[in-house]
Amino acid sequence: MKKLTGANLDIDLASPPGAIPWQQAACPWNEAEKTNQHRCALKNVSICPFFCGVEYLDTVLCSYPDENPHLK
Repeated sequence: MKKLTGANLDIDLASPPGAIPWQQAACPWNEAEKTNQHRCALKNVSICPFFCGVEYLDTVLCSYPDENPHLK
């Protein structure tokens, strides 16, 4: 289980890289595919297959590269 800090959810936050004044952890799926298209959750659209929840202070729990079996 990985812990991604800095609200990498993109639920209501749609800012270009560098426009956010706080540090965000990189998405391991994006890093593996050398892209920036994956988000943990998009409001009213989808949840990443690796998303496992959120801890206090905007820490995303990520199971990449193993899909979250509870989302199936």
